[in-house]
Amino acid sequence: MALLTISGDPASRWQEVAHAAAQLLRFELVTEGRLGDWIVQEFGDVAIPERAWRPAAVSVLSRMATEHHMVLAFPSSEALFRPLPMLLRVGVVAPEPRRVGNVMLDQRLERPDAKKFLADADAEAARTRKARLGRSSSPPDTFDVILNAENLDANQMGEILRSASAARGLKEQGLLSPGAAAELQFQTSLQLARHGIVPAGRAHLKRVAFSHPSEEMFANLLDFYRIQWEYEPRSFPLQWDKDGNVIEAFTPDFYLPELDQYVELTTMKQTLVTKKNRKIKLLRAIYPHINIQVFYQKDFQDLVFKYGLASSSIMTPIEKGVL
Repeated sequence: MALLTISGDPASRWQEVAHAAAQLLRFELVTEGRLGDWIVQEFGDVAIPERAWRPAAVSVLSRMATEHHMVLAFPSSEALFRPLPMLLRVGVVAPEPRRVGNVMLDQRLERPDAKKFLADADAEAARTRKARLGRSSSPPDTFDVILNAENLDANQMGEILRSASAARGLKEQGLLSPGAAAELQFQTSLQLARHGIVPAGRAHLKRVAFSHPSEEMFANLLDFYRIQWEYEPRSFPLQWDKDGNVIEAFTPDFYLPELDQYVELTTMKQTLVTKKNRKIKLLRAIYPHINIQVFYQKDFQDLVFKYGLASSSIMTPIEKGVL
């Protein structure tokens, strides 16, 4: 397996670094929300004590590592596995003024409120780490690479990690063998048994055949913010013939069940948007109770650049208006 763990100080932009690294390396990005979904699939909808979080996470991830290279992007991820040739543990730090500035920008707060927000975030991060690992901070020797975000952006740090991964030969190590995964799962099952936790199912990756990279980037963004989504779950009839047969329908790209909202991405040339706009107008007229949000090309590009999701190979078709 090739595992890249990325965590860091609150508001240091380490999540964006993880997104950039996963895209550049073409690894599966595993956020805390995604890991939480897997743990529920694996052990059922039961409360996992904080002290049982580590073995529960290792149990799930060790089996996933037999099929996928992964970027683990969540707090305390660096402490899940012992040092291994196929593991690179990354920490992202930033000076407090830079982190306060990030909070001001992201939360739209004035500096005093941003400082309080950051202090609360630091305290919560320390509390969670203490509950999970028995210590409130991670010493520097917990990491193989530490990146300072003061003068580097997410894409630059992603490129550094791509080079570091190549120098370490992560991919050349191959995937985790089934035997090694079984040994890890046996060890973690003994630890979980002490808490009365036993497997109830089997976690699996959500595999979706997206029509365009823009949809995959948007799905990654939703995963990052732990927003549940469904891809093209429903088609809405818009026109019928005289016999009642559907002759035209519209299928929004995403549905967000927690928000009861549909999302349509329209990253095509403006001259080609007219037909889709007509369908959306019909949808709203026929189904006034349906909530739908449309993201046009500029809206989507703003999201991509704001959250550091852009890569030249993916953005080129969108910028050129090919889709």
